[in-house]
Amino acid sequence: MKSPAELDAVPWHTLTHAYGPAEDVPDLIRALYQDDDSVADEAIYELYGNIHHQGTVYPASAPAVPFLAHAVRHAPGKRAELLMLLATLADHDQADFESPHWPGSSIASICAELSQALSGLLPCLVDAKREVRRAALRVVATVADQLPPELHAPVIAQLAALYESDPVPAVRADAMVVLALLGRAVQEPLESPLPEVRLAAALLAAERSGPPYANRLVEVFAEDGAEPDPGDDGFPWPGTPSQEAHLTDLLTRDPDAGLTVAADWIAAGDLHSRGSWLAREIVETWRDREPEVLDLLLAALPHHDGTPALTRTLSTLASWTELLPEPGTELRDTLYDYARAGEDIADPALLAMVRTRDPRALELVLDRPDAKALRAAARAFPAEGDLLIPAIRRELAAGATDNAATDLIEALAPFGSAARQAGPELVDCLRTGRAPIAAARRLGLDAIATPEIVSLLSAAAQSADASLRTAAAVAHYRLTGETDLALRTFDDLLTGPGPTHWYLHSLTPLGPAAAPLLPVIEPLLSAGYDWIRNAAAAAHHAVTGSPDLAVPVLAKLVSASPVGLSALKALAAIGAVPDELRPTLRAFAFSPTRLLSDTPLNEDGHPDEELRTLAWRLLTAA
Repeated sequence: MKSPAELDAVPWHTLTHAYGPAEDVPDLIRALYQDDDSVADEAIYELYGNIHHQGTVYPASAPAVPFLAHAVRHAPGKRAELLMLLATLADHDQADFESPHWPGSSIASICAELSQALSGLLPCLVDAKREVRRAALRVVATVADQLPPELHAPVIAQLAALYESDPVPAVRADAMVVLALLGRAVQEPLESPLPEVRLAAALLAAERSGPPYANRLVEVFAEDGAEPDPGDDGFPWPGTPSQEAHLTDLLTRDPDAGLTVAADWIAAGDLHSRGSWLAREIVETWRDREPEVLDLLLAALPHHDGTPALTRTLSTLASWTELLPEPGTELRDTLYDYARAGEDIADPALLAMVRTRDPRALELVLDRPDAKALRAAARAFPAEGDLLIPAIRRELAAGATDNAATDLIEALAPFGSAARQAGPELVDCLRTGRAPIAAARRLGLDAIATPEIVSLLSAAAQSADASLRTAAAVAHYRLTGETDLALRTFDDLLTGPGPTHWYLHSLTPLGPAAAPLLPVIEPLLSAGYDWIRNAAAAAHHAVTGSPDLAVPVLAKLVSASPVGLSALKALAAIGAVPDELRPTLRAFAFSPTRLLSDTPLNEDGHPDEELRTLAWRLLTAA
């Protein structure tokens, strides 16, 4: 430990944290000793922001540890908070310690400093305040894999005493976990009369055994894990922020056990949305669990009336109902009722109902034509253009802007040539700069080459916005067949700075007309950035019609990643999938877990479903 008197001996100006030189750290540490709670709280808040910033530590972090350890014992009033700051700074997974990158890292230096200071912190294990004892246990747990040999015996003795006699069951449970981390198992804790101890013991047993979990463990999780511990911040499992998060992670690894527990928690009232949250984690991790999960979320809805959890649950239903082959009557009727209810919950409920493909959803969408709902309705009811296109046109004509205008324009895609009816509204969007990129693309696909449209596209191709330039140039070519504008635009963008792969993706509709650009495209086939190689390969094939150069590049990029999916789609479009990719395709098709995550901005299906479907199609076609 080091006192504030030694702060000036550290060359803080040569050390860095999240915001640059660490010259402010000494004053923040000194502030901890002031007899003013608000000043100390602000200092701790600032330290969380600079020497530990969003999970990252820095060169200045380790030198601060001995000073923070001294403050734990000698600064007034903030003992638990400072212990948790130390534990947070040193938090790591066991795999990190065994990594070849560990020596010399900032986290290794922090753990070394904390291990040296630990003996001075051990009296906190018998502090009168439960939150201090729990925080001290968290500190010991964080460096349990590096505990100095001379501390093993005294630490284990103190932990055993806490487990046997502490008046707070949560402290006993924490002590038992730290004992386990130090290799000292406690006998028969699953039969303890204390639910906190039973739950911690079940977590330890599940960690040791891995899935599938024994029935007794599942029973304990269901019975004792339904309500989170209000003092959960002290939970001493390294690498996780709380017992609740750790339990959710463990149960997500075993979907059968997880769904069983989620069902029990929901039936018991879904306290703090724990059951619905667990169900949501499972459907985001495992394939083909949508029917079970959506049934659970449907059962959870009555427990969420009047809370933000209701909106979250309806939004989750909206995310997954499209994947149900036959959405049930109860689900559709429930969503219909919510979709007609208050404004705060109506939007996600309506979106979910549209994705069930229930015809009643059309009536609601037309009555309340939200842009996202119209886009979803166009996907769900592509034969209903006579009803939906006029609604889309009215919303565009009413002045929709930004994302709403983009959604409305994208909603026209499923209707084919009928989307030409929206030409006047698209022209106005392009003229007034409302979603002009989407408008230019749609005009290039659907519009008639009127002088006004051609003139607007020519002007847009001179924009400072490169994405608008490319969209307008391609649309101009599609409508006029003239290549000069498009070739000048892409030559300028491909030879200048910027996100080259976006420009390459945009030029593929030019096809052979882009042949003069081949001297620029071909060197990009060996670019260092994978997205550029991917786009260059797709563009090269679009221009030449030859798979010879494109296919080897794309085949090497195929993986369970966004760029890998893009490469696989390009190979499928080319119609050439090398035999050596068949094992990869089988892995994509048969994986029980989701290999790709969705994004909040994705409106057109789950990428993992696209990956699996594409893999199946290519395997069966070969």
